Parts: sequence; C-alpha cells; structure tokens
Amino acid sequence: MRKIYFQVVAYSFFLALFLLASCKKDGFLGQTTTSNLTEETVFKDSANTVRFLAGIYANVGFSASASRFTYGPDIFHQTPNGGLDASSDEAEVFSSGGSTALAWETGTVNAAVITDDAYKTSYNNIRAVNQLLKNLPKAPIVAFVKTQMTAEAHFLRAWYYAILLKHYGGVHLVGDSIYNYTDKIPAARNTYEECVNYILAECDLAAQDLPNAQSGVNYGRASKGACLALKSRVLLYAASPLFNQSPLKDIKNVELVGYKEYSLERWRIARDAAAAVIGLGAYSLNTDNSTPGVGFRDLFTKRYNTEYIFQLMRPNDNVDLENLFQPPSRTGKNGAFPLQGLVDAFPMRNGKPITDPSSGYNPQNPYAGRDPRLDYTVVRDQTPMQNRLISGFSPVNIFQGNYNNLKTGPDAVHVGTSTGYYTNKMLSPNAVANDFMHRTERCLPLIRYAEVLLNYAEAANEYSGPDATVYQAVESIRERAGLSPFKLPSGLSQTEMRQVIQNERRIELAFEEHRFWDVRRWKIAEQTDNIQTKGMEVNRDGSNVTYKIFDVRKRNFRPAMYLWPLPQAEVAKSPEMIQNPGY
Repeated sequence: MRKIYFQVVAYSFFLALFLLASCKKDGFLGQTTTSNLTEETVFKDSANTVRFLAGIYANVGFSASASRFTYGPDIFHQTPNGGLDASSDEAEVFSSGGSTALAWETGTVNAAVITDDAYKTSYNNIRAVNQLLKNLPKAPIVAFVKTQMTAEAHFLRAWYYAILLKHYGGVHLVGDSIYNYTDKIPAARNTYEECVNYILAECDLAAQDLPNAQSGVNYGRASKGACLALKSRVLLYAASPLFNQSPLKDIKNVELVGYKEYSLERWRIARDAAAAVIGLGAYSLNTDNSTPGVGFRDLFTKRYNTEYIFQLMRPNDNVDLENLFQPPSRTGKNGAFPLQGLVDAFPMRNGKPITDPSSGYNPQNPYAGRDPRLDYTVVRDQTPMQNRLISGFSPVNIFQGNYNNLKTGPDAVHVGTSTGYYTNKMLSPNAVANDFMHRTERCLPLIRYAEVLLNYAEAANEYSGPDATVYQAVESIRERAGLSPFKLPSGLSQTEMRQVIQNERRIELAFEEHRFWDVRRWKIAEQTDNIQTKGMEVNRDGSNVTYKIFDVRKRNFRPAMYLWPLPQAEVAKSPEMIQNPGY
C-alpha cells in the first residue's frame, strides 16, 4: 500500500513540475527553452524529462493556428495573415501582402513559395519523440509514469505524421531512427497506405496504456479517446474520394498520394473507428437549452468540457483569438475575414437553407431568424459586442452595445474589414482584446466530439446509406445548435444526406481547420475554390437599411492544389524525394 501511495505522490510531483515548467509567458505546454543542456543531462533529470515532453505538446496546434501564415518585408517584420481558414472559402486574408494563404487564394502556390512549417515542425517533433522514447527507460521516473509518457509519445508521433499525411500524402517514415546532420538521411517516401497503417498502429499502441479521457492536472494530454479519434479522422480521410479513388492514375508513383484501387470497405472501417469513440461513453456534446445555441457558444469559452477530446492548452488568462479576430476599435487585428459564402451556408433557425423559398429568409433582413451558430461564428452589422470604458488607468465598466460601425470608422467595410465581417468563432462574450482584466480561460479544440459524430454520419452514409444512426448523429448536433425543428426530412437519399453532412461540417466546424481539408478529400475544391468571393455592405440612413453584396476576390484552383507541394529545398536534397504531381 505504501508503494502505491509513493508512486501516486511521485507522479503528482512530476506533474507539478510539468505544469510549473509549462506555465511560462508563452503558455501552458509552452516550448521549453534551454541552454547548455545535452541529451544526457536532460534525461538524467526527471523535471527536464517531463519538460522535454511538454515541448513536444507545445506544437500540436500549429497547423490549425489562425495566425499560421504571415507576410512582411523580412523575417523580422512579419504580420499574421490568416491560416487555413483564409486559404479556403471560409475567409479572406487580412492583407494582400504575400503569404501562403494568399498563394492558395490566387492559385499561385508552388514549391518555392510554400511555407515549410508542416514539414519541418512535424519532423522536428517526430525526432523529439524518438529521442524521448530512446532515453525514457533510463530516466529517474517511476515505472507507471514512464508507461504513461511512452504512450503519450506514441500518440504524438502519430499526430505529427497525420499532419504530414494530410498535407503531402505519403512521406518518409523514419521509425525510431534519430539522424544527425552528418548522417546520410533516407528521403524516399513511403506509400500513402503505409503511412496510414503506421499512424493507426501508433494510436493502437498508445491507447493500451491511456485512460479513456484525461482530467485534473492531466487535462490536455493524450488519452485513449484522443487515440481513437485520431484514427477516426485518418481513416475518414483515407476513405474519401481524393485518396480512395486514385484520381491521378495516369501519373507515376500514384501509391504515394492514395490507394491504387477503390474499396467501399474503407468507409466501413472509418465508420467503425468513429463508433469506437462514441462507444467509450466518455464524451458528449456541450448542451445548454436555456437559450438557443448558447451551448455551442459556451463550449469554446470553457476550459474544461465534455466535448473536447484533444486540445491545445493555453494560459488561464489568454486573449489570443480576441487579439486576432476582434475589430480594430477593440484593438483586435490581423484576423482573416469571413466571406459571404460562409454566412449564406448557415440555414434559418427552422433548419431550411436560405435558398428554400419556404424558409422565411428575407434578403432585406438577412440575419433575422438564422441558425444561432451564425451569430457565434461571425461578427456582422448589429452584433452585440463588449465595449470597454476607461476612467484613469482602470477599466470601470463594461457593457454590451450593438456593433454598427461597419459604415464608418476604423471598423468599416473596406477599411477595417475587406468583407464586411469579422470572426466571432470561439471568442468569449466577456473578453476584450488587450484588456488585462477581462480575459479567458479558453483552450483551443483540436479534436472534439461533434467532429466524431459527423465522421460517423459521413462514413456510415457512404457505406450503407442514411440509416437511423446517421440521422441521430446529425440531428444531435442540430439540436444542440438550437435549430427548431432540428429533425431532418425523412426519406433522404444518400446523395441528399451527403449534402446535409457536408454543409453541417462547414458551419459546425468553421474556423477549426476542417474546411480546407474537407473540400480536398471530397474532391470538390475545383468547384468551391474557383469562385468569385463576396462580401456585404450595410448602409443605414435613419430607419432605412440596405444590404449590398460586393465582389472581394477571384479565387483560382488547379488540380495540383489538392495536395501541398513538398518544400523545394527538401526535394533538392535528394533524388529519392519525389515531388507531388503538378509541382
């Protein structure tokens, strides 16, 4: 009994060191900065060992970051210019200065200009995982903590390979190897199928030694649920048309970018993977029926909730997204601006699309009676927002007022926003950018339960059509959203249900790094991204209000853009490295 107690105390001590090491200015699980530490000295010390693991966690959200892409005259003067949201039909870049996001918008992306962060960040962290796994056995840490840390490391290795896979297709699997700059490093890419199987095996291995869900001081770390949910995502992508129909059969080495032959069974396997997460019973939608849609809004402001399966932890007083997304008058800046097409994708509160003549949609009052998620995703004319009143040096009062500065002032359309909208997704209604008193405890979702439900619905529908379980999964999300009625029409065909699920993913998961990948794996980006994007002008003259839709930017897409080009600098290093088709 004393031995068990000692292990629990020891584990708590190491976790305390872990938290202490991570709660720096750059946040929980922040990148550890060290000097004069060698591999030997790091892993001889328990605190340094858990800090090393914390450093691997620190990068898990880079791909989904809303400020991922930047522009500027040089590396010392870089400004955020959106992320994958601005690279898709969700949003417009903050600035027309050159960036990866703008290259995706204009169709000018190529191997020479593309950011290499997906490649370098992922492989750097995979190498760090391999160093941890090599040295952890000799670290002065109790055995069961080592077991947990080993499992987490295997999950993190799978996580970073999954990021590489969705960007590039098949990549080189380094296994447990740790290369130095003097080594001849193999560069030949493994097939897409080999990479999928490797990720699944890593997840299975990790899941054996992890709890269904993490809580307390472990919240934010890998769990069995996270392992199963990552499998669900990877298998859903693998079953999708881009990879499961060999769209590029006429090229050499097609196995690097997908399967050689289509298989319906891949949809069944993806369905079962999502069902395994649901079957844990460890996660549920964050629901609050007091006000339509408030459960959806409040989900993103809660540090602890039942819906997050894997998340990027942030400091307890963060306003990261407020600083990006809020209008200039609230000292926000540099966030991508939502497009009219995204706004139009939200149905009426009765669940009917605005294109349905019976929906009740009024183009002269376009925001009335809409899906409650619209207001919690987009800031538009008359959106209630917090203002800060300052007396002396102290904020003395905060109140809500109607946001109607889209005609004049720094927030105006064509001045503060190029589309007439600002992003509201995941923002706290009680926080103001750069306000030291009113901040959030928010962490950022990387996998949440709503995604898993939609994964299940899509895979099950593609495998066997819209049965009762498909309806149940989609309707549970619509009910939480505050739609009334939330029920879908009965008797939908497989094609009709596919369209419902695709639109539900678009609006439920907006600004969470899904749309960019979804339109690619569905192989519909040639329709969604070859478009003239639109914005909205709202003109008020007394009680007279007019709404005018205007052109923002002509988007361009070519088939090569279904995958990212491998960075030219990496391809140039070895003839073994085969570039993706079209680049």
